[in-house]
Amino acid sequence: MIVWVNGASGAGKTTTARELIELIPNSTLFDPGVISGALPRLLPPKYLDEIADHQELPIWRRLVIDTTAAVLAEVGGVLVVPMTLLRQDHRDEIFGALASRRIPVRHVVLAPAETILRARTAQHPAPADRPDGAVRVRPREDDPVAAYRAALGSWLAADAHLIDNGRLTPHATAVRIAEAVRTGTAPVSDIVQTPQPGAETVAAGVLLFDAEDRVLLVDPTYKAGWEFPGGIVEPGEAPARAGVREVAEETGLRLDQVPRLLLLDWEPPAPPAYGGLRLLFDGGHLDADRAGQLLLPGPELRDCRFVAEDEARRLLPPERYARLRWALRAREQGAVVYLEAGLPV
Repeated sequence: MIVWVNGASGAGKTTTARELIELIPNSTLFDPGVISGALPRLLPPKYLDEIADHQELPIWRRLVIDTTAAVLAEVGGVLVVPMTLLRQDHRDEIFGALASRRIPVRHVVLAPAETILRARTAQHPAPADRPDGAVRVRPREDDPVAAYRAALGSWLAADAHLIDNGRLTPHATAVRIAEAVRTGTAPVSDIVQTPQPGAETVAAGVLLFDAEDRVLLVDPTYKAGWEFPGGIVEPGEAPARAGVREVAEETGLRLDQVPRLLLLDWEPPAPPAYGGLRLLFDGGHLDADRAGQLLLPGPELRDCRFVAEDEARRLLPPERYARLRWALRAREQGAVVYLEAGLPV
């Protein structure tokens, strides 16, 4: 198990974590700062000069995930991880990948009053070469306390167990965390445990439309970026049936008919991802009553919305938007399109 101690710079994460491992039996402290310290030895200086925050680097997030999992596998027990995590998409990627390895995470946020945070930050500014969660290679122009406050007001408070440690010593704070972990007051993150693929996969997505012909997109909790309803085809399962099953599991909607195939896209391997075959089906229109039956939020999806193609371009990663664009053209023409890496062949 992992106890993730989150909070803004100055919240007391590391000092509390050191106290916490004395209170939780068979626990070990792991500070992801060691990963950021290694990045200048791994990446060209010019590359790092363009980055204001190490958390923006995919390699940093992958190393945090893989190293955290490897350390836990090596030492066992409970791993206490003090690290600031203020972007929800980064939380999705890291916690989702840990969940895929069947590693439960209990998420705790140290939340002293903003005046206390600012006073601590002014008194003990974070060293430039030390990654206190949001790791900086060059000075940031934004206010880290304001960024924390924005996260707390939008998603962080609902995602984690909050402890106001403004008037607590690190030891007293650690006692609160240990008790919350022991009693389950700080619950295990309910992020869906989607196993990591070990080979190429087949995935089926279903396009659903409202009366204005806008397409339904969903925001999964277990990975970054918006998506189409759908998922991985299980062994022995027909892809169209897999799409219908995933739509029901994710949204609560049960499609009356097998959807029509619009598009096949071969996604080439891009390590560490394996790639595979991606299919999109036309699930037809949802009237206002059916659209109102969408079951959100839930453990798999945080949000959903019907969007026009222009808005989909802003929400979807480039490769998914390319699929959507060609699938919409195929739908207009009553055809099926075959793509490789998002391009028609």
